Amino acid sequence: MPVAYDRTMPTSDSTLSALPPRISWVAVVMAMEEEAAPLRAALGASRIDAPAWAAALPVDLSVAPASGTRPNVVLAVNGRDPFSGVAAIGTTAAALTTHVVLNLGDRPTPDLVLSVGTAGGWSRHGSSIGDTYFAWPHFVCHDRRIDLPGFQAFADGCLPAADLRAHAAALGCGSGIVTTGDSLDESPTDRARISDNGGVAKEMEAAAVAWIAHLHGVPVGGVKTITDLVDSDVATPEQFTANLAVASASLQRTTLSLLDRLGPPS
Repeated sequence: MPVAYDRTMPTSDSTLSALPPRISWVAVVMAMEEEAAPLRAALGASRIDAPAWAAALPVDLSVAPASGTRPNVVLAVNGRDPFSGVAAIGTTAAALTTHVVLNLGDRPTPDLVLSVGTAGGWSRHGSSIGDTYFAWPHFVCHDRRIDLPGFQAFADGCLPAADLRAHAAALGCGSGIVTTGDSLDESPTDRARISDNGGVAKEMEAAAVAWIAHLHGVPVGGVKTITDLVDSDVATPEQFTANLAVASASLQRTTLSLLDRLGPPS
């Protein structure tokens, strides 16, 4: 039998929960252009080229200079899969995007990475469409099943989230565990694992973003807005399609407000 998830298990580096004393650059990693477009427009971000070594990757990069109490922002979007033409959602593309944005070469390494996007939630947690959660205390994986001795911690992917709880409270948002998998739906096995891991927001990228950023020693926060209620009688794809625009607008407002709280006073 799979080993039950242990919420007390050690994470890779608890120091990555602390925010840097000064945040000059923030990397915002997003999966879909539909989610990112409102934020890019609000930031007034300008597109830049990916470094030459990443020219074959579909990542879409934009930069917005610091303004007031907002730090410099690099917005990195997974882009479109060149083979199918659809948005490159999921952990593989998110990991590549994160590695690119942390290795731009001619720009400073970001002080903080934010995994920003939409997610599923649950009525049992009191979630509603448009609610936003900040990741805390960690990110986990719910569909990485490796029932081999010594692999449980890696399979669970329990990685610390940057402590944004004070900002979440100030912005009227909840905080909780963000759980990542590579499927839009929730299989019976996923459902059991999510129940064990305590996830309040189910999505497809954050744990991969956290893994790559932590390899670089950079803290990662998560901002996730609910597009669908997993325990609803309405099918997840139907909810996601119907609510994506509204949730993306809410996500943009919350993320912009968070960014305005992160930088030094002007």
